[in-house]
Amino acid sequence: MAINGYTDKMSVQPGQNLKFMVNSEGGKYRTEIVRLIHGDTNPEGPGLKVEKVNASVNKEYNGKKQEIYMGSYINFDDPPALQNLDSFSLQAMILSTTPELGEQAILSKWDPKGNKGYGLFIDKDGCIALFIGDKDGNVEKISTETPLLYGAWFFVGASFDAATGKVTVFQEARVTKTNGKFSNKYGVEKHNATVKKTTNIRPQAANGAPFIIAGVIDKQADGKFKAIQRYNGKIDRPRVASIALSKDEMDQWIENPTGAYVAAAWDFSKGISKEGFDDIRRVYDTSPNQIHGVTVNMPTRAVTGYNWTSEEHNFVHAPEQYGAIHFHDDDLTDAGWDVDFEWTLPDDLPSGVYAAHVVSGEDEDYITFFVRPKKGKPTAKAALIMPTASYLAYANNRFQDVPLAQIMFGRAPVVQQEDMYLGEHAEYGLSTYDFHNDGTGVCFSSNLRPILNMRPKYRHTLSPSLWQFNADLHLIDWLTEKGFEFDIITDQDVHFEGADLLNQYNVVMTGSHPEYYSGPMMDALEDFQDNGGRLMYMGSNGFYWIVTFDPNNPSIMEVRKNFGNNAWKAWPGEVHLSLTGEFGTIWKHRGRAPQKIAGTGYGSQGFEVCSYFRRTEDSYDPSVSWIFEGIEDEKLGDFGLVGGGAAGLELDIYDNELGTPPHAVIIASSEDHSSVYMPVAEELYFNIPGMAGDENPRVRADMVYYPTPNGGAVFSTSSISYCGSLSHNNYDNNISKLTENVLKRFISDEPLPTAKREKVQV
Repeated sequence: MAINGYTDKMSVQPGQNLKFMVNSEGGKYRTEIVRLIHGDTNPEGPGLKVEKVNASVNKEYNGKKQEIYMGSYINFDDPPALQNLDSFSLQAMILSTTPELGEQAILSKWDPKGNKGYGLFIDKDGCIALFIGDKDGNVEKISTETPLLYGAWFFVGASFDAATGKVTVFQEARVTKTNGKFSNKYGVEKHNATVKKTTNIRPQAANGAPFIIAGVIDKQADGKFKAIQRYNGKIDRPRVASIALSKDEMDQWIENPTGAYVAAAWDFSKGISKEGFDDIRRVYDTSPNQIHGVTVNMPTRAVTGYNWTSEEHNFVHAPEQYGAIHFHDDDLTDAGWDVDFEWTLPDDLPSGVYAAHVVSGEDEDYITFFVRPKKGKPTAKAALIMPTASYLAYANNRFQDVPLAQIMFGRAPVVQQEDMYLGEHAEYGLSTYDFHNDGTGVCFSSNLRPILNMRPKYRHTLSPSLWQFNADLHLIDWLTEKGFEFDIITDQDVHFEGADLLNQYNVVMTGSHPEYYSGPMMDALEDFQDNGGRLMYMGSNGFYWIVTFDPNNPSIMEVRKNFGNNAWKAWPGEVHLSLTGEFGTIWKHRGRAPQKIAGTGYGSQGFEVCSYFRRTEDSYDPSVSWIFEGIEDEKLGDFGLVGGGAAGLELDIYDNELGTPPHAVIIASSEDHSSVYMPVAEELYFNIPGMAGDENPRVRADMVYYPTPNGGAVFSTSSISYCGSLSHNNYDNNISKLTENVLKRFISDEPLPTAKREKVQV
């Protein structure tokens, strides 16, 4: 892993420019643009397939090591009002989530190289402290010498009087029945403390350092900024005064900072509208100095403040109770690397999945990107929607570090070099299945960093074979081998362009796992169907989690998890998406179950061996029997590169109660699943014996077909492992034939066979 990289965008059109950021620790490296066809190196399959592309950037480059600096904070540059202070007061409401982790800056104007400036910190013992450093680098740290307590809000502050040298530092728990872990102050008050003393040190405020909330900036030799002494937890209502206020006066300033001595009074709820935050990166100062700031690495907003009453769970309805920001020392949304080379894509470059294959010595990487047709100029009647939102959700996940993974998978997890590398390099960022260092879930993901599991050759820990991107290459390989013309588009393209993009095609196909979907994506698919479009749902667990993309930076995606089959749960009152204000969690709980779009929805999972489908009696009806032309077998897909079968990993089920159309036909169902396969969490009311494997009739995948308005139709495979069976026996098998029958009919301009009856199935 001595070489890796990323691009400035995932989806690009011919004629557009694409930037490549590369970290090459071995120095020189060579680049070659390739088209990716098949990324599975399993010897039982076709093997790795890449096609070389003649590109101007195919040459040798002088590489360099590029660092990633993680951690979220707010930067205010070096405002005059905060560099000309003699006396001052610093205060904030905080909920520290890792007070035991050592020095963490809350409010700082500190030069770490010269040890000059001032700041309100958590010290090495977990106590509130004022750090002051004079022009000669002499430092004094005045601490309350009383550790903070995780799970409680504290009013914290410090004042310094330049005339007398008097310092006051304090911390006081502010506990209500709803704002934290505790419902009263009993046992918490012992963590309150106030310390007063006199010092001879006079802080050097004019030190050239920026004023920072939630960290200290250490400028690197290359001119980039590295956050150190990074803070974990929430900060609400930070204030700065240009005089030494008493603790009682600071208390008045929590809600009402007034007077001529207000240097800065930030209100993190400013910018909240009915559609979420106007600009999630901006923070606003309500003082006359107007010291507005910019967040770095996307700390979490739309989180409850110290005054949250629990009566309102949507931040847009009570913004004054959501005046906090949650910072993490391992937040990352932009690696910030220098550009190594750029490529203007040729106007005639075919749509497809591509990568820059970079090689340094014995190390290599494939920096993946997706080429769509020029806007408004489709080149085929079929389109494959690459589920990039799901790729982002699982980006650089660390399932191998989960203690229960082996029990959940029913086997020892497959661990790749990339997994081991990620275990040693937290700076590459987390997936939305991981936890931050403070134990809270990760709600943002970004493609502005190397995504080491979105590469050919990678075998995923979650699957007995492939998962996500590499599994989707199974479908691309089959389409290519069968000679179908198809365009590549991404779900992010669908998010921003809607049904107009999809309506250019007769048929659109999903990838194997389109799990993460935004409202605009859902609308686009449904509008496409209403317009006569034909959908081939080529996987399972689709249209499940609610996400959105940052309109100011489409590389960033947000999800809030709760109530579903998930790795973490958002804190109370924090389920709404900060970027839009909409209710997060899963679409089923928003009245938009996947069955409404694809006829089937997520029902069970088991990350072990995969099984097969068996034809149903209804599949012989003339309205659907054309799907099985040339197929004599009743058992379908008892083979494949993913777990040995076409039905496995995650399975979708027909369910009229959740919106499967009454005229939908189950043409095949899976069977013979092991006891590792379990119903998903949101389908359970009580855990009782008989819920696993073939003991439970709802542990199955239902292959479904039904017509839709204006000549459209839906075909759903309902299994993640389905596409892994397409190449079996040199592409000559019943899964391949069945899929080919459907796709040929769906691409055709001819009408589809008409259903002769409606039949409700259960």
